[in-house]
Parts: sequence; structure tokens; C-alpha cells
Amino acid sequence: MIEDYVVLAGLNVVLAWSVYIILMSGSLSFANGAFMAMGAYASSVLTVNFGVPLLAAAAVAGLGTAMFGALVGFPALRTRGIYLILLTTGLAISVQSAVQSMPYLGGIQGFGGMVGTTPWHVVVLVAVVGAGLWLLSRSPAQRVLDAVREDEIVAGALGIRVVYVKLLCFGTGAGIAAVAGAFYAHYIIFISPEQFSIVASVYIVLYAVLGGTNNMWGPALGAVIMTLLPELVRGLQSWRPTAFGLVILLLLLVRPDGLLAFRSLTARRRDAAAARPDTAAAVRPERGAP
Repeated sequence: MIEDYVVLAGLNVVLAWSVYIILMSGSLSFANGAFMAMGAYASSVLTVNFGVPLLAAAAVAGLGTAMFGALVGFPALRTRGIYLILLTTGLAISVQSAVQSMPYLGGIQGFGGMVGTTPWHVVVLVAVVGAGLWLLSRSPAQRVLDAVREDEIVAGALGIRVVYVKLLCFGTGAGIAAVAGAFYAHYIIFISPEQFSIVASVYIVLYAVLGGTNNMWGPALGAVIMTLLPELVRGLQSWRPTAFGLVILLLLLVRPDGLLAFRSLTARRRDAAAARPDTAAAVRPERGAP
């Protein structure tokens, strides 16, 4: 039972981070459930039908989904706001419908026979993705993402290739979601299209919103809470969607920036503040840094 908690919570943390990576460029995706499905089915076919090892299948599925995400993201990311949300929602529904209509993938009956995921796979995945985000927050690339998120016109005037940055984040988020989907499929052994509906994509976004999107720890906290809380109170399992809605509504009223709304200094400004103790108090936290 503890193993199930570790695996599911860890995978949800990675999925929340996949949305956070896209949010860092100022975009929002409701298609990460679809990217998760693509990784789950692609890796399952490779391992079950072709005998490919799990790690290799997950890597191939993640890379392929990242390329697909960048391809569909090129026209999608030219839209903003509600239009981008509608496009990514439509993508999630389209992927689910496509899987349902493919007999090779089991159609509506589902696909099974996968094995191999252990808690250590998930722990390593969380550590790798988390380390990557932490290193990103201490690099000049963080400032580039901040500029693109805050004002695309100004960022373009500064010489930043805005479309390239957005596509890179969108593709990276899609690839990470696919790898999480691959490990998920090989842990629960059997998958079906209903597991990757638009509701799954909404949950993934809510993980990030609940914890806070101002730093990398917010989405992780939100994912852990919303994964373990229904398990601790099993009587609320059937009320999970309602509980999600109430929690988000309450959060918007009490803490609109999420549970962890703080931003921390990047390495360069932290060192500068330490070198000037008399002005350290005047240095404000930099936006966008986890």
C-alpha cells in the first residue's frame, strides 16, 4: 500500500511539473493528460509487442511525444488565453477519441500486459526532473523565461526568440508527461482510454494551481496533497471532483497565488546581496525563480 502511495504521488508530482514547465513561458496546456496517454500507449506497445526494455521504451515515447508536442504547439501557441485553453482541450479529446478507434491499441477495451515499474523508477524520475528545474532556476535561462512570460513584445525586442522558447517549454512538458505516463502504464498493468480523459488533464493543471505556480515546489506540494488526501479519507473518493472544486474555490478566495506563493532569489542576486549586507534588505525576490 505504501508503495502505491509513493508511485502515484511521485508520478503526479512529475505531471504537475510538466504543466509548470509550460506555465514558465506564459502558456497553459490542458493537453498533458493526452501526452500522458501517448507515452503510456507508445511505451506499452514497444514493451509488450516488440520486447523493448521499459527504460528504452519510456525514453522513445517521451522523445516522440516531445516532438509531437512541439509540432502541434507551433500553431497552438500563436493563440492566447481562452483560445489556447480550447485548443489544448480539443487536442486532449482528439487523442482520447483516436485511441478508442484503434483496435491495435485495444480500442475501448483497453491494453494490458505491461510490467516493470518500481518505486525506484519513480523516485529517480522525480529526482532527475526536480534537479533539472532547480538548475534551471539558477541559470540565466530563468530570466529569459521570466521575460517571455511577463511581456512577449519586450522579450522579442531584447532579441529573445519567443516562439522558440515557448515551443521548447511546450515540447519539454509534453515529453515529461509522456515518460510519467509510460511508468504509470507499466505499474498499473492495464490501461484504457477513459483513464486519460480531459478530466485527467484538468486534475494535472489543478495540482499546479493548488500548490502555486510561482516556484517549482508549489506544483509538487499540490500533487502530493491531492493524491494522498482522498486516500486518507476513503469515504470521499466518490466526491473527489466535488472536493477538488471546493478546494480550488476556497483557495482562490484565501490564497489566490497558491499554497506556496513565494519567490526566491536567483543565485546571482543572492550572491550580490550577500556581498552588500547593508543593501541586502532592499533586494526584492526575483519573479519566476523557484
